[in-house]
Amino acid sequence: MTLYDHLADLPLRVESETRTRHERDTSSGFTRATTVFELRGDGHVGRGEDVTYDTEDHDALAETGSLVPTGEYTFDEFSTALDDVDLFPTEDPEQPSARHYRRWGVESAALDLALRQADTDFATALERERDPVRFVVSTRLGDPPTTDRVDAILDAQPDIGLKLDPTSDWDDDLVTALADTGAVRLLDLKGHYTGTTVDQAPDPDLYERVIRGFPDAVIEDPALTDETRTVVASARDRLSWDAPITSVESVRDLPFEPRWLNVKPSRFGTVESLLDTIEYAQANDIACYGGGQFELDVGREHIQTLAATFYPDAPNDVAPGGYNLPDLPADLPGSPLVPEASPRGLDF
Repeated sequence: MTLYDHLADLPLRVESETRTRHERDTSSGFTRATTVFELRGDGHVGRGEDVTYDTEDHDALAETGSLVPTGEYTFDEFSTALDDVDLFPTEDPEQPSARHYRRWGVESAALDLALRQADTDFATALERERDPVRFVVSTRLGDPPTTDRVDAILDAQPDIGLKLDPTSDWDDDLVTALADTGAVRLLDLKGHYTGTTVDQAPDPDLYERVIRGFPDAVIEDPALTDETRTVVASARDRLSWDAPITSVESVRDLPFEPRWLNVKPSRFGTVESLLDTIEYAQANDIACYGGGQFELDVGREHIQTLAATFYPDAPNDVAPGGYNLPDLPADLPGSPLVPEASPRGLDF
């Protein structure tokens, strides 16, 4: 029995759909908007977060009527029914990836609802246990880059790990200062982003600087070019992939067999694709860790639930949302995060 088989036959009754818009300034200098889908049935509410990045897509959604089919299904039947639903009925999304993000928002709400209607939770339905989740804090360093944000995070939680986004204006002194903290666990080279505010062009000098400067850190999403291929190969055993990973097929299509994967559920669109990929990784000795996308509501809890169920001891980029605020709160929790004792649905 596959992981997905444990969930496919869950009964699901959907009676109505509502949505809630969220918006918040972030530490990365942009305003994040998301939309939470709320599905109701049999006195329960299932919730899932659409993490589409472009505010214009959320604006258009706010002007749109109900999208989600109602009725009685198994969870798998509901997922199949969504194949015929245009979740962007008025205009195409700003970025094609948004179709997966919104599909995940709806599917995760439906799964949350089906589990609650069955009076169970995600891990129990999969016949698995949940463990405390270790996490790292993801942050950018400003323009020009400094250690100020890192210093503030480590002042608040001295034992926390960090995930950083190197840029071409990182110099040797900055790399040394960051390495001296002993906190850097992940470095995201953003080599597969195009047309975003965080694009980082392939830069062999930068790649060499961070690979040499952080010999124990996982290196995420390098771009492989004639200029970068040799230096990237020197860190092959600690390379990870994020943006390209949307299915089992995408893992098989990587330039070489991976050792690490960043699992962001919204990139997969469907619950089945997500679980099939996690299962493939487990069968092929590929280490996974959770990734976040500036979720503002229930989506953050959902990625923590996945981490607790499948990869609790990994360098999970699933820190509580307070770490993403421009001004850090005084009561930030440390790592690990302990799951609640009696969850339902996709509760952490």
